[in-house]
Amino acid sequence: MKKNMKGILKLVMAGTLALSLAACGNNGGNAGTNSGTDKANEGNTGGKKENITITFQNIYPDPTDPKNIIMKKIVKAYEDEHPNVKIELDSLNTDQQKVKLKTQAASREVPDITVVNPAAQMKPFVDAKLFAPLNDMLDQNGLKDTFQEGILDFYSFDNNIYALPDGNNIGLVYYNKELFEQAGVKVPTTFEEMVDVVKALKAKGIQPMAIGEKDSWTGSFLFMNVLLRTNGPGFLQEVLDGKKTFEDPAFKEAADAFQNLIQAGAFQEGATSFDYNAGENLFKTGKAAMYYMGSWATGGIETSSINGKAGVFKFPTVNGKGDPNEFMLAPGSAFAISADSKHLPETKDFLNYFMINFPKETFSAKGAVGLAQKVEGDFKAAGYSDMAMEVLDMFKDVKGGDIAFDNTMNPATAQAHLTSIQNLFVKKNDAANVAKEHQTAYESNK
Repeated sequence: MKKNMKGILKLVMAGTLALSLAACGNNGGNAGTNSGTDKANEGNTGGKKENITITFQNIYPDPTDPKNIIMKKIVKAYEDEHPNVKIELDSLNTDQQKVKLKTQAASREVPDITVVNPAAQMKPFVDAKLFAPLNDMLDQNGLKDTFQEGILDFYSFDNNIYALPDGNNIGLVYYNKELFEQAGVKVPTTFEEMVDVVKALKAKGIQPMAIGEKDSWTGSFLFMNVLLRTNGPGFLQEVLDGKKTFEDPAFKEAADAFQNLIQAGAFQEGATSFDYNAGENLFKTGKAAMYYMGSWATGGIETSSINGKAGVFKFPTVNGKGDPNEFMLAPGSAFAISADSKHLPETKDFLNYFMINFPKETFSAKGAVGLAQKVEGDFKAAGYSDMAMEVLDMFKDVKGGDIAFDNTMNPATAQAHLTSIQNLFVKKNDAANVAKEHQTAYESNK
């Protein structure tokens, strides 16, 4: 299903701005609360319950990440209530999971629960009928009502919802206040100042920025924020509509600016050999002064050694262009269920249980900034940091923005883009060549 960009932005904004500190009734639940469907505990012949295993593929491999801790807590609670059910975790980083899922999909061996990204990225899997519709599950226990308005549309095709997201986020720059002070620099308000800050930090022997560019989406996410500034929202949709090409001046300007940041020495040596977790850990352990990432990183930073030292700022203007209140918008990765699952009712029961309990458990673990579901509770009273409160305030400032390249373009064009941007971390390339690489890939894969 080809989505209109304006409609997508409207839905993301609706979901983003719906983040509320108010209570949402009984939707939170407890990790020990039965989901109500309880298919996994229905008796078989003689009242004996069949022992089954449900494979739960996920992208929470870091044991220090609040979401990893939350996942294991909810899984254990479910297994305690359903002793005949074993939840087998297959925890991978994002790029590993994407590659593995493609291989599994090719042989129709998708795990019972897997992770997929919204819109264009999940469409091929839906077209291949690999995922089970979840409409019936969402109607149980008020699960659908726990999600922010409009967010589920990103995971819907032909009136069926095929995946349930864990987040709805915005792109931000986190920074280490202590390292900034050591270098005598201030928060930049323009991209040009940001490049100067990089140079000043480097001159003091401080690593300016961290990135995990082995997982190539990280560089793309940052590059797209530069493009959002040089062009304004909707560049990719304008390409799809035939109104622009990748050889447009705004795209070339973004490529030049992005390379200026790299050439200034912003990122750690060998950035393309650091995966997402390794890159983020550089920042979380105080070894880098800045980190551009989605607001989902807030929880992990709060529980790291730099808690209390970290601040956050909006991505600045580029060459005087753009509005800092237009963000990279990130409707999150989402859980889908295999249409070929041998234990479909039981798998739906577990995922229902997981998602019903996810908001409250995430809130308690101080990881609830940027959830796709409504959150019950007072963040400040619960001990969320000043940085987290700053992030929550930024959600209120969202005027629009763009979603990721690979959530907009077809997979072949997206892969060419990811490779092209990743190569810039290894070797400088003329902006005209970068633009041509993109245009050639787009025209070859229409």
